[in-house]
Amino acid sequence: MSLGACRLKKCVLIVVGLCAGLNLISCSSGAPKSTKSGLPHRVLAAQGVTATLTFGRLVIINGDNDTLPRVAPLNGGSSPGIMAVSPNRNIAATFDSGSNSVFAVDTAREASIGSGVRLLGSSSSIVVPTSSPTGFAAVPTAAVNGFAFVGAVQVLNFSTNSSTIIAVSNAQTVVSNSTGTQLLVFSPDSDAVTVLFPGSAVPPIDTSCYTNPTNTNPPNSACNVFTDPRLSRPVDAIVNGTTAYILNCGGQCGGTLPSGAPAPASVAVFDLGSLTVTQTVTVDAATMALLNGSTLYVAGTPPNTPCPASQNTSAATCGMLDVVDLGSMQVISRAAITDGYHIRMDLNSSGQIFIGSRNCTNIGNVNNPTGGEIRGCLSIYKTTDGSVLIPPDNGDVTGLQGFTTRNIEYVAEGGQLRVYDTTKDILLINDFLPQGTIDIVGYVGDMKAIDFF
Repeated sequence: MSLGACRLKKCVLIVVGLCAGLNLISCSSGAPKSTKSGLPHRVLAAQGVTATLTFGRLVIINGDNDTLPRVAPLNGGSSPGIMAVSPNRNIAATFDSGSNSVFAVDTAREASIGSGVRLLGSSSSIVVPTSSPTGFAAVPTAAVNGFAFVGAVQVLNFSTNSSTIIAVSNAQTVVSNSTGTQLLVFSPDSDAVTVLFPGSAVPPIDTSCYTNPTNTNPPNSACNVFTDPRLSRPVDAIVNGTTAYILNCGGQCGGTLPSGAPAPASVAVFDLGSLTVTQTVTVDAATMALLNGSTLYVAGTPPNTPCPASQNTSAATCGMLDVVDLGSMQVISRAAITDGYHIRMDLNSSGQIFIGSRNCTNIGNVNNPTGGEIRGCLSIYKTTDGSVLIPPDNGDVTGLQGFTTRNIEYVAEGGQLRVYDTTKDILLINDFLPQGTIDIVGYVGDMKAIDFF
C-alpha cells in the first residue's frame, strides 16, 4: 500500500518495526534492565495538555511495541514541550511553558531530580551535555530588575533547583561541547557567535558579554563575542570534538550583502580552541544539519525557491537539502524538500533522513481528505539513491526519534505521535497501532528514547 493510499483510508501515519512474529507485549530479548518500571526499552513523550482529568506530563512508552504501559508518568510540568537527554541517557529534561521551568528526571529511577528550575522567560533550546545534573537553556527575553540586558543563557543545577545567569543579548539557541565547558550561543538578527565558558561565570548574574570587547577572551572570563565577515546570521551548529560546523542562515534569516541582496547561506568551520573560522562552504540554505561521518546534511529554505516539477505539488516554494563532503568541503548533491524553518533531522537504521520544519506550506487536510494533495512539514530523504518522499500529512514537525534495532521512526507532527514503518514508508498499522498513531491525549511536542535500542 502506498503512503497516499494509506492516508485515503484514514490510516494513521506511523511506522514502527515490530519483531517478527510479535504476539507478546515485548519483543525484547535479554533480561530487563534495572528501571522502576522494568521496561527495557523506553521512550518519553512530552504530553502538553491540562484538562479536567488529564494533565501535562512525560508519558512513558514501551519502545518494543509502541504501547502505553500501566506505569506512572513523570513530572514535566503542566505543558512540557521540547526535550533534551544526556549522552548516556541517564537524565532527561523538558521545558514547561506553563511555568517557564525546566524539569529533569533520573531515567533509571524514573523519578524527578529536584522540583524544576525556573527560567526568566520562554525557551526553545535546552541541552544536557553530560551525565551530571546540569543543563543549559537559552532564554531570549530574559530580564532582571536593575540590569539593562535582554536575553541570557541560564546554567541549570537540577539538584538544587537553581541557576546562574549569563547575560547574552537575545540568546535563542545554545549548543554545547561534549564536556559542557564551552557553549556556542546564537541570537536572531545577529552576525556574531557568542562563545561561553560557563565554569568561569560569576554567579548569580554574569554580564561579561557586555563588558568584554568583541573578539577578545580575557583570562577567567565567561564570554567572548566572536565576529567574522564570513558569518551571516548564524543560527545553529554541530560540534564534533574541537570543531564546530556553524550554520549561516544568510538570506533566509534576513542576512544581506553590502549591495542589499540576500546573503548566501553557508557552513563555517569553526575551531573551538583558537576561536577562528578556518573555511566555509556555500550551501542553498542552512537552519538545521546532521553529521554522519565525513558527510554533513544541511537543510533550509532558500528565499523564493520554486519546487521542481517532479514533485507535482501546488506548493509555491520548496526547501533544499545539501549533502556536503567535509573532506573536500564541497556540496556533492542536493534535493528539494518541504519548505518552512527546518528544526529537526534524524538518520535511522534504514538509511533514511527524516527532516522536519515548522511554519511550512500545508496543503489539504489530513483529517478530512478529499482525494487531492496532502502535504506538510515532513520530508524523508533516502541516502541510498538521493530520492525524497513527502508523506501526506500536515502540521509542524517538532520531534523525531529513530532506533537501531527497529525499522521505525517516531514523528511528532501536528501534535500527534506517528509511527512510520521505514521499510515501506507508510504508517505502521498493526494490532497495537490500528491508526498508526500512539494514542496520547493532548499535544505531543517532542519525544526522546531514554534507552539505547
